Amino acid sequence: MSASERREPSDRVRQNRRLVVALSLSLVLIAASVVVIGAVAGDDSNGDTGPSAASDPTETPTVRPAPAEPPPPAPVDTFDRAAHSLDDPMSIWVVVNKLRPLTPQDFEPPDLVDVPVEHTNEPLLRQEASDAVVSMFQAAFDEAGLELASNSAYRSYSAQENVYDGDDLTTARPGFSEHQTGLTIDIGPLSGECSLDPCLAELPEGIWLRDNAWRFGFILRYPADKTPVTGYSFEPWHFRYVGVPLATEMHETGVVTLEEFFGLPAAPDYG
Repeated sequence: MSASERREPSDRVRQNRRLVVALSLSLVLIAASVVVIGAVAGDDSNGDTGPSAASDPTETPTVRPAPAEPPPPAPVDTFDRAAHSLDDPMSIWVVVNKLRPLTPQDFEPPDLVDVPVEHTNEPLLRQEASDAVVSMFQAAFDEAGLELASNSAYRSYSAQENVYDGDDLTTARPGFSEHQTGLTIDIGPLSGECSLDPCLAELPEGIWLRDNAWRFGFILRYPADKTPVTGYSFEPWHFRYVGVPLATEMHETGVVTLEEFFGLPAAPDYG
């Protein structure tokens, strides 16, 4: 066998080895590329915050709750309930009921004046209350064409002794009557219809007084549903002067008795 024939197998072996090495390197490079590409793709799918992720139409937006509405501020009571005495008989806020007699019980106001309005019994009131009555009667005529008259106003201790008939639901005992303050007036139609009678509440005069007396500083002292508080049955004719500020405050707050407004005990009976 010649030398050339002996070398030929060796050359083939070497070529085959080179091919195997080259193929192995290629496979290694391909595998490494696959690993790198997979890693990059995994990072993109798990943490991509770029434009492509932001525009993904399948992504559910985070819903944030709307801020809660703040509660409305609590109303502040600015009315001065201590502006006038509730005990002094000369105070326009004096509260007289079956538990709160006048002190002294034979009190007589020093500033009583004639009230220049139509009347069935000549009326006397304290000056401030008299002026308010005149304005109220005039407004009733000017605004609604109603003619009013006084049926009773100030009554002294001795006069109340004559009026009191023993019925504690309809008349006050001497020394316990609001009429003795000089701040109270009983009002009816000039015609006399339903004077000192509950039917006054159904007449135009009674309705106008109920709805407008507060404008002139008067309150309907004995409302229909407040007998357990005031101790008296419904008197749609009995109006008590307390001044415009207090009458307005009671009208606006809907508190209709002095006892409830000032937090005083109810007075259904004499103590």
